[in-house]
Amino acid sequence: MELTFTDEQLALRAEVAAFLAEERAAGSFTPRVDAWITGFDRGFTKKMAARGWVGLTWPTRYGGGGRTYVDRLCMTELLLAAGAPLAAHWFADRQMGPSVLAHGTEAQKERYLPEILAGEATYCIGMSEPQAGSDLAAVRTRAVRSGSGWLVTGHKVWTSLAQHSDYIYLLARTDPAAERHDGLSELIVPLRSEGVTITPIHDMSGAHHFNEIFFDDVFVDGDALIGTEGNGWRQITGQLGYERAGLERIMSTWALFEAMRAEVGDDERRQEELGALEAAARVARLLVFRAAAVADSGRPPDHEAAMAKVFATDIEQKMVEVASQWAGRGARTAGAFGGHLAPAWLIAPSFSIRGGTNEVLRGIVARRALGL
Repeated sequence: MELTFTDEQLALRAEVAAFLAEERAAGSFTPRVDAWITGFDRGFTKKMAARGWVGLTWPTRYGGGGRTYVDRLCMTELLLAAGAPLAAHWFADRQMGPSVLAHGTEAQKERYLPEILAGEATYCIGMSEPQAGSDLAAVRTRAVRSGSGWLVTGHKVWTSLAQHSDYIYLLARTDPAAERHDGLSELIVPLRSEGVTITPIHDMSGAHHFNEIFFDDVFVDGDALIGTEGNGWRQITGQLGYERAGLERIMSTWALFEAMRAEVGDDERRQEELGALEAAARVARLLVFRAAAVADSGRPPDHEAAMAKVFATDIEQKMVEVASQWAGRGARTAGAFGGHLAPAWLIAPSFSIRGGTNEVLRGIVARRALGL
């Protein structure tokens, strides 16, 4: 694949680069690893929204930018490389808004999209459960019709940023008698609803960005249902292609990688290892842009996204492994590489789990790309 940016894309990148330079000069953020999912800053999101950079790919008739997925990558590549705090809008922009656009009613689009575009509404994703991780068809959270709405009962886990979010985009079982893939539906649930309890999960570093969420007969309006009742599995599998096919899958540790570049010195072995990582990262980047090109053609990039994520997250983990070897065991927690190694080392095992385990994704590639 030959990747050449258009004049319009280059102009967008120049605008984003100037914005980032201005924000860094003002000290509005400090670059760090995994900032796209842990760097929560509503103020930064509202600045992006004011420039039309939230909802960049959404149709103009709904207030979006009407641009391509490749255009969005041109922008997010620079934001991710800078380690900018993107979490306050990332899920809604990348995933939830497009799902409402694809499956929602006109009334739902008018209700939910404007506040995302303005940077005023934050979403988390309610998929995984204690007994349903990569196997989402095992979801047990129930949504039962009750009068004019639904009663939701169940338990979600590993929910990123639920403590900051306004809504959870929820996968629930609406027909327990149906075949396991056919009885699922998607709902948008306000997290301030009565009966919702959010409990923090602290990771190894002590940081709190994961959560458990308990739903105890939570009532939501009838229009909380997105799309067709019982069609949640088919809706969500298309949605996951967009989740997996982003540059965040290779650039979560970019602050660490930049520090490695700065410290490689004249050591030939290190130069060789860094060169191998650089070459692999470029391949991963092309795989991600290829998936975006497929999305721009009108087809969800299912196996293309799976290939990109498997390859990219393997390389991300390798970056952390090589940096750790360079620093030595004792230096992992001693501020090595500008302080970026320790947090990267602690979070790296999750790279090949979140968004779908690499084992599951290899199965998708085998079935859908290779016909096995």
